[in-house]
Amino acid sequence: MKKKQQDTAQQTVWPYPRIYSFLTTRYTAPKFCYSPNTRRARTVLAPAVHTTTRHALADTRNGCTMAITRNTKNVPYYLLGAGAFDQLESLVDERRRAATGPALFFVDHYFQNKPLAARVPAIAGDRVFFVNTSAEPTVEVVDAFASTAKAFLNGAQPCCVTGIGGGAVLDMAKAVANLLTNPGLAEEYQGWELVKHPAPYKIGVPTLSGTGAECSRTCVLTNMRRKLKLGMNSDFTVYDQLLLDPELTRSVPRDQYFYTGLDTFMHCVESIRGSYRNVIVDSLSRTAIAMSEEIFLGDKDMMDEENLEKMMVASYIGGMAAGNVGIIHPVSAGLSIVLHMPHGIANCYALSVLGEFYPEEHAQFTEMMARQKVSLPKGICKNLTDEQLDGLYQGSIVHEKPLINALGEDFKKILTREKVLSLFANM
Repeated sequence: MKKKQQDTAQQTVWPYPRIYSFLTTRYTAPKFCYSPNTRRARTVLAPAVHTTTRHALADTRNGCTMAITRNTKNVPYYLLGAGAFDQLESLVDERRRAATGPALFFVDHYFQNKPLAARVPAIAGDRVFFVNTSAEPTVEVVDAFASTAKAFLNGAQPCCVTGIGGGAVLDMAKAVANLLTNPGLAEEYQGWELVKHPAPYKIGVPTLSGTGAECSRTCVLTNMRRKLKLGMNSDFTVYDQLLLDPELTRSVPRDQYFYTGLDTFMHCVESIRGSYRNVIVDSLSRTAIAMSEEIFLGDKDMMDEENLEKMMVASYIGGMAAGNVGIIHPVSAGLSIVLHMPHGIANCYALSVLGEFYPEEHAQFTEMMARQKVSLPKGICKNLTDEQLDGLYQGSIVHEKPLINALGEDFKKILTREKVLSLFANM
């Protein structure tokens, strides 16, 4: 096929200009990509570098903890619009000219033997890995992929690593890329600022919207040995290029689209209801929440053409705002550890029993489920063993940073063992 060339530095009308009106200080000029072959292409305005909350100070204003800020890397290039996937070939070819190694592709196994897999621009000498997404990414699976990739590369480095899929695949590609340039096992890098060397160039292509994995600085992995769900939080984890094509989300089952899409709503709610905040994160969070409300509470179907694109943009904006979550994600993590529940639906179960902590959002969530005709089966934590119940508690309470963000230093006095297990019992 004829290669499509990428046009740069062209600006189109941005449909949500208000979200960047507050970026007046410490702001690096954005870089643009434009999708010329799309029906409704958009240029995504994004700072190459912006400030974000990292550590709390003692000073408080307006009821929230002010924070030390530092320069934090964000995805520098974005391509948004229906049909944007067609430009993946030219982007990978650009990397082939810049580096000598082969290209690695990590693709959701759902697409194996489907038309999208045939569109992956792999050539002789490249390697395509299909990622089983029936379970959450684990450190063991990351280690296995990294070992296979290193053996295939035989001492070389890839010209690029591309992830094509939902949050699980996007996180898998980021994690494996980190291990290609950093020695050891995946679990050694679960935490903050533990990755010491830059990963190879990475391209992210989400086929499911909501997690924000496409633009976050982490890749969340389950560690069953440590009974922990935690990411590799590092500037080196961030993708270098995104292709945001809403057409790729059309095949998502309706319930999964809802559960995953609500992740954006939830981590932004947790952010603005927490104490570790700043004006940038608050503004991004409020915008993503408003877009989520339009999608899931509006008059149009949540999966109509306009909402597919809106959800993809909301996911990206929400991903930039993510970082300081609250109670929902720790409770969700307990479900993923013990019941091996996918992240999106686990979040929904968590919010379904957290009305006392998030009353307004709980009411909205209930209305969203009714409006979209989505339900959550009850009784998922019945008949569990004492060991499983202990795993639910430990898998939730271990996440001190988000729980302090939501409830303060004395969070364990609020979330007692009895209280936490009562939440799970009500699911």
